[in-house]
Amino acid sequence: MYFCGVQQIPPEYIRKIIHVDMDAFYASVEQRDHPELRGKPVAVGGSKERGVVAAASYEARKFGVHSALASAIAYRQCPQLIFIKPDFEKYRSVSKQIRAIFLEYTSLVEPLSLDEAYLDVTENKKGIATATRIARQIRERIFEETQLTASAGISINKFMAKVASDYHKPNGQKTIMPEEVLPFLEELPIGKFFGVGKKTAEKMKKLGIHYGRDLKKWDQALLVREFGKSGVHYYNIVRGLQKSEVKPNRIRKSIGAERTFSQNLNSQTEMLEALTGIGQKLAERITAAKASGKTVTLKLKYENFETHTRSQTLNAYTQSSQEILAAAQKLLLENGPNQAVRLLGITLSNLKPAQSKAKSVQLTLDF
Repeated sequence: MYFCGVQQIPPEYIRKIIHVDMDAFYASVEQRDHPELRGKPVAVGGSKERGVVAAASYEARKFGVHSALASAIAYRQCPQLIFIKPDFEKYRSVSKQIRAIFLEYTSLVEPLSLDEAYLDVTENKKGIATATRIARQIRERIFEETQLTASAGISINKFMAKVASDYHKPNGQKTIMPEEVLPFLEELPIGKFFGVGKKTAEKMKKLGIHYGRDLKKWDQALLVREFGKSGVHYYNIVRGLQKSEVKPNRIRKSIGAERTFSQNLNSQTEMLEALTGIGQKLAERITAAKASGKTVTLKLKYENFETHTRSQTLNAYTQSSQEILAAAQKLLLENGPNQAVRLLGITLSNLKPAQSKAKSVQLTLDF
């Protein structure tokens, strides 16, 4: 679509979407509740010797500490790092406070995790004219009620809002106006395209695709040839073409629970016993999510840090803790590990979501 010689995004692809992302959420909650931790490098999860980092404060990130990093490596990179045991019940409670604020502005809230969500404010409950102002109000409310900071991105679809929310972190926000989307995408480094992972970015660069403008030169057939079905997504997204229905009852692709042990488990008896506790925690999460699933996956991380998974797909959807645990125990017994285990986990996937249909509204207000 063109207007006066300038390419335009069709109106049906334009909504007012906000992506809210809490700043270093778990670590920030701990620093809020423990003043002695403020200004210090903090890692939630793991210990100096074992486990992985679940979240890192901004002070720790300066040393290259980040989520999913092995704790032992994190400690080597930052010897003054303070490890805190996670308190997920507390984090969930704070997340509910934040979610309640979102719902004051719109019913179209799609949580991605405890610390981030998409909001569709094409129409909003308070009659506020711009999404930019709504995002600012929400961030102010979050700070007033929780003493935590949040960053936000505002644009025409979920992809653009997600990209925008990273620009002024922490405690900032960025709006990409509809008329700015296409020029912005052309200058965006390919590694910053949400959904383009490290390996895909490396492959794209080998093909001469370094920026959005390079990606835009490729036709859809060539992209599909090189990247499969994802090629269609890449073709559309660089042109600002994404239908961004925010799904309030979005269900996760999987629900899991795992535990890293302070001492390695050497016998199947110990492992089976540990699985019982992990299964109980998973059952709580399944109940809270009101979900059911068909595929049970057992995760094992050995003493040499190798990780293996084994899965079984059941005949019908289930949320039965006994059935899920039995499947996990069966997977363990049938594929008995021949070495010590430092981590065990159980995941339920192939989930059956609760159905919900969001209303589609044409954009009529300013950003």
